[in-house]
Formats: sequence, structure tokens, C-alpha cells
Amino acid sequence: MRVAKDDVDVKMQIPGAVIRQRTEFGTVTGFDQISGEYFSLSAGVDTTPLFQGLEGNLCQCPHWGFVVRGRLTTTAANGTMETVSANDLFYWPPGHNVKVEADAEIVMFSPQREHTHVINHMIEKTKS
Repeated sequence: MRVAKDDVDVKMQIPGAVIRQRTEFGTVTGFDQISGEYFSLSAGVDTTPLFQGLEGNLCQCPHWGFVVRGRLTTTAANGTMETVSANDLFYWPPGHNVKVEADAEIVMFSPQREHTHVINHMIEKTKS
């Protein structure tokens, strides 16, 4: 799910402050600790080979995040593609690959145990 900043409802606006809120932006039911992550990614990075060997050859961890700069496209197991760009909020459900279209920086919040497993898998793939 991609949400552009201007599509997030303004809940309160006073001099010096604008508060926007997108409700129902995913759920963390059933997850333990959450990790905060900052990724710097170059155009052309594609997670497809890094996720080989994971269930469905996809990242099975959900992520909630914000694109600081750049553009990324996710591909879900069913082939659905979605592109997020600078200033977008996003939710990536389990079962995705990511391709970086333009140099990007993103901030993500992910279930710690699940994403640590994926990151460790990627580290092992780079050693091969």
C-alpha cells in the first residue's frame, strides 16, 4: 500500500503544525519486537537473487516505512507491482521483492525477528 503525503488526511492544522494521519495502515498483531531501519540503496539494486531460498523466494516480512528520496518498485507473489517515491508512506505485506529505480533512502519499521532472518539470509547470499 502506497500513500502520498498529500493523500494522508489532515487531522489538525494550526499555525506552525500540520498533523496528518492514515489509519488502518497495517497490523502488527502476533509480532514481538519491532526494529527501526534506515536503508540507503543505489538504482539497479534488485532483491530477487538475495531472496532465493526464502519461502516463495520472497521477503516474508511486512514493512511500514517512508521514502526519504528515490523510487522503488515492489513485486508481490501474484505479480502485482507498486512503485513508491520520495515522501510516500508505504506498507509492504509479506511476500515481495524490491527493485530500486532511482537512488533511494528509506526508513522502515519491521518485526525484528522476521526481518533479522531475512537480513541474515541476504548476508549469507552475498558471501556465496
